[in-house]
Amino acid sequence: MIDEVDRICKAMDSSGYTYELVAVDDCSTDSTLARLQEAVSRYPNMRIRAFHRNGGSGTVRRIGTQEARGEIVVWTDADMTYPNERIPELVQLLEKDITIDQVVGARTSEEGSHKMLRVPAKWVIRKVAERLASQRIPDLNSGLRAFRKSVARPYLRLLPPGFSCVTTITLSFLMNQHDIYYLPIDYAKRAGTSKFSFISDAYRYILQVLRMIMYFNPLKVLMPLALWLVGIGLAKAVYDNVKTPFYLANNTIMIFMSGLIIAAVALLADLIVRSRGE
Repeated sequence: MIDEVDRICKAMDSSGYTYELVAVDDCSTDSTLARLQEAVSRYPNMRIRAFHRNGGSGTVRRIGTQEARGEIVVWTDADMTYPNERIPELVQLLEKDITIDQVVGARTSEEGSHKMLRVPAKWVIRKVAERLASQRIPDLNSGLRAFRKSVARPYLRLLPPGFSCVTTITLSFLMNQHDIYYLPIDYAKRAGTSKFSFISDAYRYILQVLRMIMYFNPLKVLMPLALWLVGIGLAKAVYDNVKTPFYLANNTIMIFMSGLIIAAVALLADLIVRSRGE
């Protein structure tokens, strides 16, 4: 942790930017908080935020963003995986181009645990997100990103407490037509032990992708299913009548009505989304 703080502060000091570093201790069970408190005198721009109970990655990032004093907020992990010496580069991209609202460090390699399972699972989840968001997403859940606080503020309440918070902020920006720039970065093996659980966290990631698309554009999720069911129902009705004139099987009616019901729910959900005063 201290090595990471030192790396970030040196990069920011040499960049010429004014900054504050909010180091959040999420009720860690090791001596991280004590080491931060010992080092705070060496880093005048560092502010420590200590939680009294474990809130999760999303809670840490949400509260840290709300308490940040600057307009440009940077999220990163303190496990030596991300090239945090490049943080000034992310900030500079936001400063130079006012049309960009978020810069994401897009990883060019995968060095996490469960690599053989993680790579294909993350690829599938990313492709689902790209399909639903109708945009290319080089890295859906990178932990290194910079964004404008004023743009992100309405979406902070949507952040889940776990690791899928980074997926949420990505999709929130994309679904509301905020431009994201993807900056290729290297990704190193982490220092310490990861709390990532492949099965439970992969499930949460895909669930969060669907939840976010449903929240902003429910027609993307529900209407294709509804149209498929209506189409299958009509085709089955034609088949039933060819086989037995003036006859409709019970399952034909069930399939067709299911499609109509889902279509009605999709339209109602879309109406609710469009009428939200946000």
